[in-house]
Amino acid sequence: MRILHTSDWHFGQHFMGKTRQGEHAAFLEWLVSQVELQQIDAVLVAGDIFDTGTPPSYARELYHNFVVAMSRAGTSLVLLGGNHDSVAMLNESRELLGALKVQVIPGAMAEPEQQIITLVDRTGEPGAVLCAIPFLRPRDLLESRAGDSADDKGRALQQAIAGHYQQLFERAQKRRAELGNELPVIATGHLTTVGASSSDSVREIYIGTLEAFPASAFPPADYIALGHIHKPQKVGGCEHIRYSGSPLALSFDESGQQKEVLVVEFSNHGLQGIAPLPVPVFQPMMRVKGSLEELELRLPEAAMAGAGERPVWLEVTVTEDDYLSDLQARVQTLCEGLAVEVLMVRRGRSERSAVLVAEQKETLSELTPQQVFERRLATEVIQPEEEAELNDLYVQVLASLEEHT
Repeated sequence: MRILHTSDWHFGQHFMGKTRQGEHAAFLEWLVSQVELQQIDAVLVAGDIFDTGTPPSYARELYHNFVVAMSRAGTSLVLLGGNHDSVAMLNESRELLGALKVQVIPGAMAEPEQQIITLVDRTGEPGAVLCAIPFLRPRDLLESRAGDSADDKGRALQQAIAGHYQQLFERAQKRRAELGNELPVIATGHLTTVGASSSDSVREIYIGTLEAFPASAFPPADYIALGHIHKPQKVGGCEHIRYSGSPLALSFDESGQQKEVLVVEFSNHGLQGIAPLPVPVFQPMMRVKGSLEELELRLPEAAMAGAGERPVWLEVTVTEDDYLSDLQARVQTLCEGLAVEVLMVRRGRSERSAVLVAEQKETLSELTPQQVFERRLATEVIQPEEEAELNDLYVQVLASLEEHT
């Protein structure tokens, strides 16, 4: 049995005003070809199929076209809801897609048995038993109790999530016994785990003190396919607990990552091996940092990193000690004639400025709220009149807060 584990597609994402439609279409075309090439029996999408609960029509079209492609290929497909996905929207076509033998699990189901799925190989024979667990919302597992502290809520939620996994794992073992075969048991999830390395585009999904779920609280499944964290990685050093990561860089701090999907192979004796498949870069992105003089050399180098078909999307951080009101225009001038598109310009401290700040040994306790706000504004690229207006508004907010304290 060979499964393909992927997650965090975020169809419909607009990245700083730019659509990702072309990239997502190219990714799905590549993915369908890999499913055929690798002879994949089942594809698991571990949440965040869409970027919002109300995705644009082209994103829904990509979704449905992929479902049809998998159905024609004879490949089982399980689609799980993430924290970005709307349970109601995924539910709309769940029954219809079920007619194509596609399993959609938008959220925790009313009947736990609905989340136990027998995965079959391309010949139609059972190959694994799946605990199909999507993003678990606290309201799906807990009743709100007055007077609970944040610690109480965190402990209760962790116990409820662990209990949900254990309940489904026991049902999967029962299903396996009924099938009369030593099939591997696979689980999924869409959550943050202890020690997982995150990125700027990953949204915090739990409140209270439950920041992350411990790997030790998962049941002893043969493989646990996770989503939500965009960087591909093992969890707690465990070979069989994996984040596949997102197939596209969803923020500039992800631009240096090698994106991938995972091909996971099983026998009746359990996990046989895991092979990452690198995802091609469909839209080059890069961070460039330096003084204006340094950028004059680095920006042409950045342009050469692109494939030539698409301009490289850039986040440019300018490290200048002097305040320059026309910084955006200066950067654009440096980019003239280059195959780049600047999506963001940041004002950063030069090394000299950082040293001066370090020498001053400023701490938050030594600064007034107004001084903290002024230092934060100094890192942004804004016009002097806008800076003055923001300062005035901040002073008003501070005054209002002081009246109510």
